[in-house]
Amino acid sequence: MDVYKEGKEEVLKAFDSSRKGLSKEQVEKRLEEEGYNEIADKEKVPTWKLFLETFKDPMVIVLLIAAGIQLVLGEVIESIIIFIVLLVNAVISVVQTKKAESSLDALRDMSAPEAKVLRNGESQSVLARELVPGDIVTLEAGDYVPADGRLLDAESLKVNEGMLTGESEAAEKNTAVIEEEVSIGDRINMVFSSSLVVYGRATYVVTGTAGKAEIGKIAQMIETAEQKQTPLQRKLDSFSKKLGVAILLLCVLIFAVQVGRLWFSDADVNMTTAILDALMFSVAIAVAAIPEALSSIVTIVLSVGTNKMAKQHAIIRKLPAVETLGSTSVICTDKTGTLTQNKMTVTDYFIPNKEEQLFSSDHSNWGENEEKLIQVAALCNDSSYNNEGAEVGDPTEVALINFSEEKGLPFQEMRDKYPREAELPFDSERKLMSTLHTFDGEKQLLIKGGPDVMFYRAGYVLVDGKEEEFTDEWAKVFEHQNEAFSKDALRVLAYGYKKITKDTIDKEDEKNFVLVGLTAMIDPPREAVYDSIKEARSAGIKPVMITGDHKTTAQAIGRDIGLMEEDDIAITGRELDKLSDDELDEKLTHISVYARVSPENKIRIVRAWQRKGQVTAMTGDGVNDAPALKQADIGIGMGSGTDVAKDSAAMILTDDNFVSIVKAVGVGRTVFDNIKKAISYLFAGNLGAIIAILFAVIFNWANPFTALQLLFINLVNDSLPAIALGMEKSEPDVMKRKPRKIEEGIFAGGTLRSVIVRGVLIGIVVIISHYIGLQHSTEMGVAMAFTTLILARTLQTFPARSNVETTFGVGIFSNKYVLGAVAICFGLYAITVLPFARDVFSIPAAFGIQDWLIATGLAIVAVIAMDVAKLFRKR
Repeated sequence: MDVYKEGKEEVLKAFDSSRKGLSKEQVEKRLEEEGYNEIADKEKVPTWKLFLETFKDPMVIVLLIAAGIQLVLGEVIESIIIFIVLLVNAVISVVQTKKAESSLDALRDMSAPEAKVLRNGESQSVLARELVPGDIVTLEAGDYVPADGRLLDAESLKVNEGMLTGESEAAEKNTAVIEEEVSIGDRINMVFSSSLVVYGRATYVVTGTAGKAEIGKIAQMIETAEQKQTPLQRKLDSFSKKLGVAILLLCVLIFAVQVGRLWFSDADVNMTTAILDALMFSVAIAVAAIPEALSSIVTIVLSVGTNKMAKQHAIIRKLPAVETLGSTSVICTDKTGTLTQNKMTVTDYFIPNKEEQLFSSDHSNWGENEEKLIQVAALCNDSSYNNEGAEVGDPTEVALINFSEEKGLPFQEMRDKYPREAELPFDSERKLMSTLHTFDGEKQLLIKGGPDVMFYRAGYVLVDGKEEEFTDEWAKVFEHQNEAFSKDALRVLAYGYKKITKDTIDKEDEKNFVLVGLTAMIDPPREAVYDSIKEARSAGIKPVMITGDHKTTAQAIGRDIGLMEEDDIAITGRELDKLSDDELDEKLTHISVYARVSPENKIRIVRAWQRKGQVTAMTGDGVNDAPALKQADIGIGMGSGTDVAKDSAAMILTDDNFVSIVKAVGVGRTVFDNIKKAISYLFAGNLGAIIAILFAVIFNWANPFTALQLLFINLVNDSLPAIALGMEKSEPDVMKRKPRKIEEGIFAGGTLRSVIVRGVLIGIVVIISHYIGLQHSTEMGVAMAFTTLILARTLQTFPARSNVETTFGVGIFSNKYVLGAVAICFGLYAITVLPFARDVFSIPAAFGIQDWLIATGLAIVAVIAMDVAKLFRKR
């Protein structure tokens, strides 16, 4: 049953309860049937299983096979190096996975530890986990609500439900029956588990515990929400599988060709030794083709992006999120605090005064209307500043004391001069607050409240300092102004006063007072948001507002900041529920604002965009946002939000600012560009080695490299230049390009062409170098090929910095990390030609300075040719 649609007695009857609470027997029976009021723990995948799953990758399997063969053949050092690299990658993967399992733990921590209940007519404290449906719970200010329930009594009750609804202001509650179907934020006769009572007291009957409570439903959605792989992860996974299979087939084919040649040749050779050599040759190809350090390099480049994003107030919790941001095409953002300042501010006012200039900087020019409006706003007010200068109290009332300070009348000075003598606190039925003060020996009741109630109760109006009768004409003037403010989604309050002669006040005194004026306030947009919305649109990103606030307010903000364009519309969560998936898909691109949404709505919106192939970012700060944050391609938690939201997110904004998201997108795009540059650098070098090996196979030459030489290049000599490429600055057009298409491959956008051109050029000069060395001996051929390959691969760092610009076009000295990496790589290569290392790296003593100059010259020729090829493409 929808308990908010039912009367109090009907709900009590439905749950077989009464005002005196449940009996001990009823509690025990329901505990047995319903279970404890806590979120069930989901069984986690054991760490050992996560560790083993990292070895399912096809490229990892090929490397394991290669390392195993080398171990059997006695090549222990090569095998150990491969095993260490794979082990490190597996550990990193497991650590990242374990960090992502904390969302449900944070939800459990939000449970209220104890609850005050009535059982058998007696008040008692019990553990919140022992509550059952039908229990009668009492609440007062400062209590966390321990379970969902229908209110039986509510005295001036205000509950902060922001973690569920996304609204920044506390919700006012009452016990009235609600006729129509409404969202959680509008169920004002109910309270929900883990929300906080900020004012008043109440009694309610528990209607939902554990998984049947709203917070429990969210926990279930977090469990079932699909953890999305990033575009880069999907592309690398797909590429790894294809590359792994291709390498295995290539190795088998080459092994078969060499064995076939031996079998059908007339040469007098030891077949066992020859077959083992052929096997080692095939293993060398596997080592040459697989970029062993690829995952580590990608991780490091992502980490560099993480540090850059931290400077933009974006903390990355999951490294792949850096790249995902770069391909984001839709940003679903909250309103309060993200697009707006999360600070209610008086932006307009109305006083029935003939003077055009109101609230002039010179107080002596103020009329009695201005003075009285400020007095009522600041004195009939419970907010203040604490000792540290922080604002304390209801955001609406804080806006009023800030308004007083802004106009040059310190509220505390007024309170000291006109102390409060009596009060009638605000409640949701009267919609009024009144306080009693003495002004120049005359007692006055100051009244603040909703315009509709104030207009109805007023008897007079203050006009140019004179009290006039509040006629129908004046009522129309005030109503017209109130409507004008409301159309702009401004929150309006009315102010009045009444002279009285007694020391006590009651509700009857709140009639026939003098109406002074109105204030209009709103949570204003952040100043920088306007330009960020424009920048997002120029980058091909659609911003969408998803908020728990009212439709009118959200729509007004959306149009003001440029988020809503001419054909865009706004809908509520209830209107969304009425749309089928097909209808939603049809309207989706025109819906820019969603108001009064539920957690289910948020996940549905994200999934709808994902069905269209869009990479979707979702911001959130409350528990209600957690499932959608996990479902989104990139979840963005707010620094001021709940732990549940942060743990479900891939990125956290420390300043809760939409502007920071757009800046982070720019960093993400640059990071992806740099990852592609690093990948193209690695694969171009590997392609050059494979071309040289295949050439040797076809023409029956000796293997140009040893497995250890190739492993040395891949793990030691390649890593630093690839990482240095990850430090490249942003391209000038980075935020003017449209987002990458989700199906776009790693080698799209000219990357594959660059890999092929550079790889072929490296392969050609290595073959030439190998041939020159073979004229002396097989050992010399290996030394020449190894030297040319390592130098050509290192020097290609310069042309790899851009697929379009030449080395000089980009600027040789514009990336100091590239210069440092190349210098270190040359130093590492120098170690291989030292006397004690030559034998290890198969470099004979006969290899001298002349041979080195030839190999170096060939490497330089290849690099120059790479830049020449770019110039031809430009023309």
